[in-house]
Amino acid sequence: MAEALAAPFDRPDAGFNALSGWTWIGTYGGHFLQADLLAAFEHGFFTRQWQGRGPRELACHLSAGVSVHRLQQIHSGLVLAASEAEAEPWPEADGLISDDGGQSLWVCGADCPPVLLADRRSGRVAACHAGWRGVAARILPAAIARLAAAGSNPADLLVALGPCVSGANYQVERPVSLEVAGSLRPHGFQDEAALEELLACGVLLADPDPHYDRLDLRSAIVQQLQNEGIPGDAIAVCPLCTVAEPDLFHSWRRDQVKAVQWSGLVSQS
Repeated sequence: MAEALAAPFDRPDAGFNALSGWTWIGTYGGHFLQADLLAAFEHGFFTRQWQGRGPRELACHLSAGVSVHRLQQIHSGLVLAASEAEAEPWPEADGLISDDGGQSLWVCGADCPPVLLADRRSGRVAACHAGWRGVAARILPAAIARLAAAGSNPADLLVALGPCVSGANYQVERPVSLEVAGSLRPHGFQDEAALEELLACGVLLADPDPHYDRLDLRSAIVQQLQNEGIPGDAIAVCPLCTVAEPDLFHSWRRDQVKAVQWSGLVSQS
C-alpha cells in the first residue's frame, strides 16, 4: 500500500526533499512523512496535500482495520485514554494514550507541534497537540505520567516531533515566554532568570522588539522531555517549518486561515 520514495519526487518544487532521519512515504493518496526513529510503529505526519480527508480516511494509509481516536482540541494540558475518544461528539482535550492494541491516535495542527510517543517495549503509544499553551500546561509530562501509570518506563519511550513553526518564525509576547519558561522548571517559577535559562539553551531567540521573543517550541519540548527522563537520542525533531513550506503545510501564522494537517500513529498493545 505504501512505500518509501526517493526524493525529490515528480515535482522538484513540491518540497519533498530528503531529510536526515525522516522518510517520505508515497501511497495512492499522496505522500506523508515518517520519523525513522519510529519505524517499528505505523505512523505518519500528513501534509496539506491531504486537505479534506480526516482521520477515518487517513488511518487506512497507515494500517488496515484500526480503530480511530481523535479529540476536539482546546489548547490544554488534558490527556485522555483512547477509549474515551471513540465517537462524536469528540471529547475536549489535546492528548491521547492508547489503552488497547490496534488503536490509531490522531492530533492536528497548523503550526503547533504534533508529538507522537511510542513505548518500544510494550507497544503503547500517545499523541499530543503541543502548542505553547499545551507546553505551558505540561501536556507532555502528563502523557508520560499516564504511560508510566500503565507500566511504561520513560527510558523506553521514543518520541517524534512533527513539522511545526520554527523559532525564527514564531514571535510571541513576553508573558508567553514566561509561561513556557515556568513549565521547564521544577517549581514553575516565572521570572527573568527563567528567561535567561531559555536564552542560554536556545529555546528563546532575540527579537528586535524588546516586548517580544522568538520562541523555539521544538527546543522547549525537547528540554521538557529530557527533564522527564527521555534520552536525547530517543527524540526525533523534524526540521521542516510550517510557515516556511507553503507547498507542504497549512500555517495559521502565515495565512490566517483555519486549515490543519493531521498526524497519527497506531498502538501495538
